[in-house]
Amino acid sequence: MRRLSSVDAQFLAMEDGRIHSHVCQLTIIEATTAAGAKVDGRRIRELLADRIDRMPPFRWRVKEVPFGLDYPVLVDDEAFDLDSHIWESALPAPGTDQQLADTLARIVSRPLDRARSLWELHVIHGLADDRIALVTKVHHSIVDGVSGMELLGALLDPTPEPADTPELPAAAPRSLGAAPSDVELLTRAIATLPVQSVRIARSVPTMLRHIDQLPTMRNLPGAGVIARAADRAERIATRNKDGRSLEHPHAAAPKVSFGGRISAQRRFAFGSLPLATIKSIKDTVPGATVNDVVVALCAGALRRRMMARGDDVATPLVAMVPVSVRTGDQDSGNQDYGNQISSMIVPIPTDEPDPLRRLEQAHQVMHAAKDRHRAIPAKLLTAANHTVPPALLARTARVISMTTGAGWIKPPFNVTISNIPGSPHPLYCAGARVVSQHPVNVLLDGVGLSITLLSYQNRLDFGLTADRELLPDVWRLADEMREELAILDAGVGVH
Repeated sequence: MRRLSSVDAQFLAMEDGRIHSHVCQLTIIEATTAAGAKVDGRRIRELLADRIDRMPPFRWRVKEVPFGLDYPVLVDDEAFDLDSHIWESALPAPGTDQQLADTLARIVSRPLDRARSLWELHVIHGLADDRIALVTKVHHSIVDGVSGMELLGALLDPTPEPADTPELPAAAPRSLGAAPSDVELLTRAIATLPVQSVRIARSVPTMLRHIDQLPTMRNLPGAGVIARAADRAERIATRNKDGRSLEHPHAAAPKVSFGGRISAQRRFAFGSLPLATIKSIKDTVPGATVNDVVVALCAGALRRRMMARGDDVATPLVAMVPVSVRTGDQDSGNQDYGNQISSMIVPIPTDEPDPLRRLEQAHQVMHAAKDRHRAIPAKLLTAANHTVPPALLARTARVISMTTGAGWIKPPFNVTISNIPGSPHPLYCAGARVVSQHPVNVLLDGVGLSITLLSYQNRLDFGLTADRELLPDVWRLADEMREELAILDAGVGVH
């Protein structure tokens, strides 16, 4: 068995029927292979069956510890049945992108069955232009953005001819062994209770010093005061070895029409942006990155949508930007499949009307955020969760979600913006060329929109995940992303 980390367990704990903690990816492929064969569900199933050993979490299930005395564990799914995880369907004619997005939204809106391995694969036929969609749906408790890409990458090849299946790295076991009984889990949990107390004591100072940078706690009453006081105490205790105090900036998330209590239903929109254009824009600002341009584009598109919906644009929106904290060994395959993530909380320049100044400001705020983030422990989220006993983790997560969704506490941020590196080379699935890949992310109470981008070949493929009621016009935001890029490109060209 393998015990979930506190961060992994939190993704399970936060689900309440409205918040779904699974991440999805829409992969669009050609319906015909390079050799002229048609791709169907049987062909995809055979590929998955051949490579399932390269995807160990797909054969594991979650088992709860009695009374929640410790974090849940992963065990082998003794009743694993590949066919119970694969779904095949078709769009009605004409098979538009809107129809595909609506179908995907329905898939995303359903929770995964915790009695089984926490994943699904949907094969959707009937897309226009002779294409097929593959929708992978995996619970966030067993993957983050990086490990999820590596896991699903097992189904993709760099050539039309499927490659030989390589051996699984020694650090990634195929099997976790037989599931322990409830009595065994309870006995282990009771034995770890003293360890939990030590873990709490060790984690509290770190958590308090950075509480204003934690996405789930930064807007709790007095968070800023606590962080500054804990920082001063730490510097006194260590005799201020580094000679400076931490910065504690706090940009409050303004009220927006797509904030508030989310529902169980989602909307989705997707598209692509030319990567070459983004890189040429990036080169006009010294030191800027592709991600800075992405933030500027998102800020511009969000400003347009906010103005159209009557939102106040005088105050910048606050974005949560996930950051991977995986080590080199983990990136090279010797990794834990769970979550190794941190985050930056960044005010983005939705209040700036000029596109070029918006780009410059996006570069400045991202550069400053990265500098601040270097002073934050990589395992801050883990440390924060360790201050809450496992038996109270689920209750704490739901209370914070409830108070945020009800408006008693302001949302910690307005939108999630995530940019994931992908393959610069063409990929193939079951011999068919991959056309595009669009990520689908998690929503939290108070945050009705998530923007996720994935680089692939010469494009940035993006996915916009929104609450069905809070942002019904999410397709307009997709159009505005493209319009904003065209305006920014034109402005750079004449600048």
